[in-house]
Amino acid sequence: MAFEGLSEKLQGALRKMTGKGKLTEQAVKEGMREVRMALLEADVNYAVAKDFIKKVTERCVGQEVLSSLTPSQQVISIVREEMTTLMGSTNSRLNWSSSLPSVIMLCGLQGAGKTTMCAKLAGYLSKQGKKPMLAACDIYRPAAIKQLQVVGQQVGVPVFEKGTQDPVRTALEAVENARYYGRDVLIIDTAGRLHIDEALMDELLRIKGAVHPAEILLTVDAMTGQDAVNVAKTFDEKLDVTGVILTKLDGDTRGGAALSIKAVTGKPIKFSGIGEKLTDVEPFHPDRMASRILGMGDVLTLIDKAAEAFDEHDAEKFARKGLSDKLTLEDFLEQMQSMKKMGGLKSMINMLPGMSGKDIDVDENAMKKPEAIIRSMTPAERRNPGILNASRRKRIAAGSGTTVQDVNQLIRQFEQSQQLMKQMMGNKKLRGRLGRMKFPGM
Repeated sequence: MAFEGLSEKLQGALRKMTGKGKLTEQAVKEGMREVRMALLEADVNYAVAKDFIKKVTERCVGQEVLSSLTPSQQVISIVREEMTTLMGSTNSRLNWSSSLPSVIMLCGLQGAGKTTMCAKLAGYLSKQGKKPMLAACDIYRPAAIKQLQVVGQQVGVPVFEKGTQDPVRTALEAVENARYYGRDVLIIDTAGRLHIDEALMDELLRIKGAVHPAEILLTVDAMTGQDAVNVAKTFDEKLDVTGVILTKLDGDTRGGAALSIKAVTGKPIKFSGIGEKLTDVEPFHPDRMASRILGMGDVLTLIDKAAEAFDEHDAEKFARKGLSDKLTLEDFLEQMQSMKKMGGLKSMINMLPGMSGKDIDVDENAMKKPEAIIRSMTPAERRNPGILNASRRKRIAAGSGTTVQDVNQLIRQFEQSQQLMKQMMGNKKLRGRLGRMKFPGM
């Protein structure tokens, strides 16, 4: 999990500081020393860490905190508020130009995941109702254009490319092409380097001057810590970037970049890459990230993921079947598929309050076995599990590479789910609310 080391040390320091009953000024200062060490070990910028500790300490030794009956809650609340402010206070949305297409220019060093992030962002915007197009303006890295075409196809977004012609000309032609085909967003994948040089910056400045982007988003590798902050500062001085995208937040990220970039550059983090899949991108919410780091969970993001994964029509259909006691194993399978879209069991558990950062042994393949069992059934068996006699169960076990005991366990779980649904529907208030819902086509 991202920030696992920082999260563990911060939570430990806060527990020591607030676990002695009455909070004293000495306890606050000792605890803040440990917090400061945790931040520096996470590669947070020294000046940023120093200023953060100063602000938190001043607020924590205030009379209303020291005399409070629940000082521990107030201290954690103060730390969360200051950490949220450090990362930008609120989610910073994308800017859009008055004339179409709105141009988003992605820049950054090689290896930060810029080309893949172009496709992730395009896929994300497609789900928001936009009609994006990608432009291949990295003519130097071998296979960069081909890579963009492949990932663009995977997210169903067209890619404009003109081979190795001047990237500035390609960018201008891409704008005209996007306008002609009614594409309202153009995302430009620019060239990167292993390090910042004048040739790179000159080309980026020429593209910026030619297409006047609404957004210049710097893509930085969150795993590089303080180096990412230095890169961001240099790119911002040259290009005046409008925002930052942090990639690889699912890896062994120490946290320095996320906690330092906004304070050092003044530019907000707008998106974060949270996995290898092209759907693994999410808007960056400073308050939610602060909650995750402090082990307070992230229920709002979990709700967002659920809303995205569970189709509204399907959810209503599921509720209707629950009301009429007609749930089938096909419905069971659909619900498992939707849960997989939410990023895996461990990811979901880490967003629950009190569970963030804990080393929980979760079998991510737990749903593969029941999925295989259900897929080995005939449509009639899925819709009516009551016909599953001994010979049918033996055939299903052989077809799914499992045992008869596994098949029996799945059927028991399904029956328990049915019982739970019946109990829920027995609740008059809940039944009344669901019964008043308007179901499409019914």
